[in-house]
Amino acid sequence: MDERIVMVDSGTGLKLTEEQLDERSAVATVQLRRRGVRAGDAVLICLPVGPDLLVATDAVIAAGGVVWPLPAELDAGVLRDRMRASGARVMISDVPQALDAADESRVRVVMSVADLGALHSYPVSHDSARKVTASDPEAVETMHRM
Repeated sequence: MDERIVMVDSGTGLKLTEEQLDERSAVATVQLRRRGVRAGDAVLICLPVGPDLLVATDAVIAAGGVVWPLPAELDAGVLRDRMRASGARVMISDVPQALDAADESRVRVVMSVADLGALHSYPVSHDSARKVTASDPEAVETMHRM
């Protein structure tokens, strides 16, 4: 089967396949739900353009959240203003100025890219060991209940 490339990171040249996107997004979706993200919740995403941004955006949408993008190159003052305006309590970022700005906002949960991919924190039983994708809500919910 041909691997479908969905993104090539211009900085590193690394390719993200459709299968990798689905797998990473499914894990990230479960992580977001475990942190309390529910349908309609605003989730700030402040990451540089690249595969991590794509995965985070896909996961927030799959979790039912509303993506509130914050360009990583914004200065701290603008980031602070946009965070306050969003009313979001969850943010995904590894950007230092965004992490600092979150202290002065309603953001209560800050997740890093590493937090989104923390697959090892989920026990997998043999009867649930089927492939999980972000577009398979039943499988994601099954992992969420574990």
